[in-house]
Amino acid sequence: MRYIFTPEPVGSFACDAVADGVWLKETDQVGKSYLPDDVRAAVVAELKRRGFEGREGDVIALSLLGQSKIKQLIVAGLGERGKIRPDQFRTLAARILKTTNGLRAKQLYAHERLLKAVKDQEQAAQMWVEGVELASYHFHSFRKHTAAEEAKKRTAVEVLMPMNPDKNAQKKIQNGVDRGVLLAQATELARDLVNTPSLNMHPHEMAERAKALAGRGTNVTCRVLGRADMERLGMHAALAIGQGSQHEPKFVHLTYRPPGKAKKKIALVGKAVTFDSGGLSLKPAEHMTDMKIDMAGAASVLGVFKALPKLAPKAEVHGVFIAVENMPSGSACRPGDVVAAMDGTTIEIENTDAEGRVTLADALAFAALKIKPDAIVDLATLTGAVIIALGSDVTGFFATDKDLKRALQQASQESGEPMWELPLYKPYAELIKSKIADVRNVGGRPAGIITSALFLEKFVHGVPWAHLDIAGPSYAEKETRAEWPAGGTGWGVRTLLNYLNQIQ
Repeated sequence: MRYIFTPEPVGSFACDAVADGVWLKETDQVGKSYLPDDVRAAVVAELKRRGFEGREGDVIALSLLGQSKIKQLIVAGLGERGKIRPDQFRTLAARILKTTNGLRAKQLYAHERLLKAVKDQEQAAQMWVEGVELASYHFHSFRKHTAAEEAKKRTAVEVLMPMNPDKNAQKKIQNGVDRGVLLAQATELARDLVNTPSLNMHPHEMAERAKALAGRGTNVTCRVLGRADMERLGMHAALAIGQGSQHEPKFVHLTYRPPGKAKKKIALVGKAVTFDSGGLSLKPAEHMTDMKIDMAGAASVLGVFKALPKLAPKAEVHGVFIAVENMPSGSACRPGDVVAAMDGTTIEIENTDAEGRVTLADALAFAALKIKPDAIVDLATLTGAVIIALGSDVTGFFATDKDLKRALQQASQESGEPMWELPLYKPYAELIKSKIADVRNVGGRPAGIITSALFLEKFVHGVPWAHLDIAGPSYAEKETRAEWPAGGTGWGVRTLLNYLNQIQ
């Protein structure tokens, strides 16, 4: 996608499509200043005939062939004057892009009235670009046409925007565009990783993708450990989950250090089960089909690290995940086995399909005891229970610290990635007590999302911590929002980047 600022007034040059915005019941404003009076009157009449009133999110396309230098007019509803939220504007931009693609337009001009719907022009530019970029995403790596053809398709639309004569204002708008592209590309990396089949996204490949993000000029380093080093660290819990697979487990530790003195040290921990068969507690076949997505938490961590060098937050950021494949075999761990995490806590594995929390036990313990951060945030496709509770669009989250909770909630609202707080209800810890070990990995069906969080809390050792169960929104069976296409969504990348950017 190319973004071009032009000083030329709209209507003075040939353009495939112009996107204009209209407030509720103000359709008579469409086309003012750039359409001939007779054409504008016809447009307003057609909008009335179709019942278009400018309700928030409504988008309509009208052909102007032969009547203007503009071939297609896309009219977007902004809702009640001045009330559109930035996240709604992002979704609207995505709908406009989808409409543009449907018209086979090669150019799209964003009218000044549309972009000024959000008062902060830098934020408006960012939301506009995020929506356009995220809506243009497609995953076709395994189809016959080449990657070059796919890249050509994705950059086919040239997005034109009005040049602001105020140089300072224009600089802010350009910053918004650049930030929108950065956050969208980071999200798209996470989507690509989640959408890639497990045959091609096994633990070794996850580690290779992590290493590719480090190097000279990035301020990012990457450390990868194999089975022998993990054994020396005492990561027997994660190793137990991966021992049934031919793919060796990999421990990955990414570190970003800011150019100046870090204001805080933050650890991001992702679940990285590259395929989850359920192990010996085998899943039904229909529940196994999409289990390539069980590394979505780690994919989001990698997406974050793609953006960190350019975003340059004032925090030292650590990304930790343990990539394993959970498979049944003669060497797989068994229900009833007891394993020890790296902090010495013993875990009775009652169900090998509750594997993610067992791998996270070692990753969280490493983050807490070795990195010693100011806060830990983990992302995991952890439970089906969270989907029962909150559906497929909303993440369930837990937090032990009020400031961390508040910061993540604000970041979530900015990113348009909704989440809902659930309680760390201590009496339910009784449900995960074991008769023979320190803790067991399941507590029964009731309150399954809470007992899983209580299990994880045992390994953070008092460090301020938030747990995000992204089992619902990390993968979309069908498109529910224009910027969330079917497949991997990259949920959490922009929330975490917005959170890190708050640290001053």
